[in-house]
Amino acid sequence: MNEILNKRRAGVLLHITSLPGTDESGDLGRDAYRFVDFLHDAGVTVWQTLPLGMTHTDGSPYQCLSAHAGNPDLINIESLINKGWLKLSEECEECRRTAKFNKTCVLTKAFDGFLAHAKPADKDSFELFCEKKAFWLDDFALFLALRNEFNEKCWNQWPEYFKERDGRALKDARSRLSAQIECIKFEQYVFFQQWMALKAYANQKGVLLFGDIPIFVSYDSADVWANREVFKLDDSGNMSVVAGVPPDYFSATGQRWGNPHYNWTFLKKTGFNWWVERMQTQLEQFDILRIDHFRGLEAAWEIPASEPTAQKGEWVKAPGKALLNAIKRELGSIPLVAEDLGIITDEVVALRDEFDLPGMKILQFAFGGDRDNPYLPDNYEKNCVVYTGTHDNDTTLGWSKQIRDDERNYIYDYLGNPSTSLHCALIQAALASVANLAVIPMQDILELDSEHRMNIPGTSEGNWQWRFQWDQLPPERAQRLAHLVGLFNRVVPR
Repeated sequence: MNEILNKRRAGVLLHITSLPGTDESGDLGRDAYRFVDFLHDAGVTVWQTLPLGMTHTDGSPYQCLSAHAGNPDLINIESLINKGWLKLSEECEECRRTAKFNKTCVLTKAFDGFLAHAKPADKDSFELFCEKKAFWLDDFALFLALRNEFNEKCWNQWPEYFKERDGRALKDARSRLSAQIECIKFEQYVFFQQWMALKAYANQKGVLLFGDIPIFVSYDSADVWANREVFKLDDSGNMSVVAGVPPDYFSATGQRWGNPHYNWTFLKKTGFNWWVERMQTQLEQFDILRIDHFRGLEAAWEIPASEPTAQKGEWVKAPGKALLNAIKRELGSIPLVAEDLGIITDEVVALRDEFDLPGMKILQFAFGGDRDNPYLPDNYEKNCVVYTGTHDNDTTLGWSKQIRDDERNYIYDYLGNPSTSLHCALIQAALASVANLAVIPMQDILELDSEHRMNIPGTSEGNWQWRFQWDQLPPERAQRLAHLVGLFNRVVPR
């Protein structure tokens, strides 16, 4: 077991976009640092976020334009002003006309200011960043510039010579779009600079950053456009099968994610190099990583692309053991967590256990079924991560209002008839359990109801928008969390 995950710890689940602030979503500015201070003061040593990638218009961090690039929407503008690269009044005519803050416009202005006013050391740092990240950054910057030129159409709808990556056409595009390409690279430079500064601050405060890796990537991404051989596509670049999961707890028709499946035959021939590079990028940003939908490394649900739902499909084997061995060989022992929810077979359990990876336990799933329910705390082992709920669940307060009276009575009986409310009792049960890591969503700490949930699986609108405000976290609530973290011996010596 990795040493980081072999200690009793407490964590909080909160995505960056859910931080308070004056912008349209949370960012990497002062509120992120204040949140680290809150975690530190409470004895919490793990901050778990959702993926940090650049999203499509639906805002889902699980469907991104790149497996490597960060989301420029998370960039803190105040920092750029403080560096002297941007004046707050610098907005384009369209911004003034629509009276709407446009971060893309502001970042373009910041790049102009960077070129004009940045110190030589900053310019050298930017150049070095571009060199080190060229293996993904060059393709991503060109992809995004072309995508902007073609009104954000998916790459398979571009002119044929760009869709098929004709060498001469790409060379001409790099020349013609050079200014925009450099600005896109600058956005990535700023994102990584700000994120790594936040990570350094968090680590200094004894807080580890816990990241999430979607097992699949979006079809409309730089990864698929630039690496078609890595994915199951036909000669025209189209998908015949797409990823998802069959009907389950979250959806009666399953979840049709629409991502391309991997061409594992090609990946094995290359030593899984694409996956190793992807993991390396994430390891730079995080101290702990979770592979979302881990069971897909043993077998993945392949749905015919013509099917509108995920009900019709089949499980197709994947070489998870060979992949994890390649990652371990190249990157060493990684603090890796397996998201092993859903339909889990003996083969998936064997793969997880062979690499000594902690799985996940969800208390909202614990009190249905029989005494063998793996989510009941008395069935846990130390090497796991327990949650009251995840970003895909209702808040625990919202969930507690919807369960039947007999379920409620059973839960109270199981937990020893605590005098606290049910959602508070579940937080205490998670922290009291033997699981090495207990992670509580911020909504549960703030005791918020269903209106504040982050995502409803199987829906495409109204998700990923929740934010909290500091006035929802009075001192007594923070002190209560600190008390529980200490009470159940989850304070890690600094």
